[in-house]
Amino acid sequence: HRQAYAVSKEAGHQTSAESWGTGRAVARIPRVRGGGTHRSGQGAYGNMCRSGRMFAPTKTWRKWHRRVNRKMRRYAICSAVAASALPSLVMARGHRIDKVWHSGVLGVL
Repeated sequence: HRQAYAVSKEAGHQTSAESWGTGRAVARIPRVRGGGTHRSGQGAYGNMCRSGRMFAPTKTWRKWHRRVNRKMRRYAICSAVAASALPSLVMARGHRIDKVWHSGVLGVL
């Protein structure tokens, strides 16, 4: 199973910013308020801005798992365990088992 992940809800919106509106020959993106620092006047919030929010922030309610019938899941597990007893199949997957001793017979489960 995969673990759900997402960005913070507040990410990219942790400054107070407001658009300067039209008539200033700059884009209408919200800009950081205040003065006395390099940050003031910089664009904020937008996904195209530095330190802005990402486009379509990831959510934890994404579809992480697909439901599989119980019988199918058990069948798949049994098949995988059985396949691990065949050196040819194991080596085909890229595992190096040349130096590992194996009897060739699957033990009793």
